[in-house]
Order: sequence, then C-alpha cells, then structure tokens
Amino acid sequence: MDAHVKIIMPAYNAEKTIKKSIEAILSQTHKDWTLYIVDDGSTDLTSNILTWYEKTPRIKIFHTANKGVSAARNYGLHNAL
Repeated sequence: MDAHVKIIMPAYNAEKTIKKSIEAILSQTHKDWTLYIVDDGSTDLTSNILTWYEKTPRIKIFHTANKGVSAARNYGLHNAL
C-alpha cells in the first residue's frame, strides 16, 4: 500500500521554473499526494502563474511575506500537518 505523500515547495521569484516544477509533480504515476506551495513574497509573475493551479484539488497554495526559504518551508510544513 502506498503512503500519502506531502510535498512542500517554497517559491520566490520562480516565474521561469514554477510551472515546469508543478507539471512534473502532476505527471507522477503515484497519485496519492498533496503539493503545498508557499509563495514567499515573490515580486515577479510567480503569484500569477500559481493562480492557474488554485482549483487543482491536490495543490494548496499559500502566499506569505518574504522571510526566506526556511520560513517558507516551515510555513508549508505547519499547514501540511
């Protein structure tokens, strides 16, 4: 039996890579997962790109003020528990 996988993805000014990263997770054969994306106060188009995925049931998106990758990761972990 496969376990539920929780993926935490901090993102800061990731407009060039975020879509490819999300699509790679969506294409996985393991289907029992939830992706937690924490936009860490991006100033580019990252936030706009994330709106394309807001209605995807297995993707949870959070927006925070920029506090760095560790704070963003911890925020995602807190919400994943």
